[in-house]
Amino acid sequence: MLFDETSLRKLQQLTLVTSRVRAGALRGERRSLKRGAGLEFADFRDYVPGDDLRRVDWNVYARLDRPYVKLREEEEDLAVHILVDASQSMDWGEGAQHKFNYALHLAAGVGSIGLSTGDRISVVMLHSLHPERSGAQSKDAITAEVSLRGQQYLTQLLKFLEAQQTAGITDLEAAARRYLIKPRRPGLIILISDLLAPNGYQATVKLLQQRGHEAAIVHVMSPDEIDPPLAGDLKLIDVETGGAQEVSIDGGLRDAYRERVTAWRSEAQAFCRARNVRYLAVQTNRPWDEVVLYDMRKAGMVK
Repeated sequence: MLFDETSLRKLQQLTLVTSRVRAGALRGERRSLKRGAGLEFADFRDYVPGDDLRRVDWNVYARLDRPYVKLREEEEDLAVHILVDASQSMDWGEGAQHKFNYALHLAAGVGSIGLSTGDRISVVMLHSLHPERSGAQSKDAITAEVSLRGQQYLTQLLKFLEAQQTAGITDLEAAARRYLIKPRRPGLIILISDLLAPNGYQATVKLLQQRGHEAAIVHVMSPDEIDPPLAGDLKLIDVETGGAQEVSIDGGLRDAYRERVTAWRSEAQAFCRARNVRYLAVQTNRPWDEVVLYDMRKAGMVK
């Protein structure tokens, strides 16, 4: 999953976009809405007793015979939470078009942008165990997580992502609740998923927003999920549950399927737009770096 130098340089010229900057724990390279002791000039205010005299603008005092204090923009790090759907349905496709590997590359690209700008990056795998394997714990989300800050940790991020595998069925809401059990600093959450969850994705988005996070969704699908090259009498097997369904596929059924998939993606986009959530639908036949460099920029996720 190593980046070539050209792609890495392009990624490091980008910044993750938020509609409002969250209060950071450490100083980064992102301008805050707060006023503090950063480097960029923001405004003046009247001097009041107790202010640091080093912040008085003596040139202004000499002209106006009145002391003013310089205000500067505080630079803060952003908390970025990258949630990757690691359920069995993501284990689909071949080579560069494999959905889970594709999602991991997107996570690596987004993570490298955040690390280069001093943001706090947390990358999390979300999945649940098969009911027959996990008994009473079937609803519990199993997560693997890494949290890093600083460009020097890019290699560690890539090693973490390379070690991940898919497993089980994702209940996105249960997985998100499990992740949020620990106190998490509100920030930007980017969910990378095929959204093929048994209980849907809507409750998950609402939960993330209720906890004070700004949400974005990258909806990943393979081309043959949108337009399957199938015909005749077939037995279709669910890759997550193992359930089977015998079907007879002809041109009419394929057309109905394509229409339903298009409507489903449109519904997801409309739902996200109504809740002020950035939504980007991508297919794995498009190079992942072009998605990060161009499509995410167009969707307002990076700049």
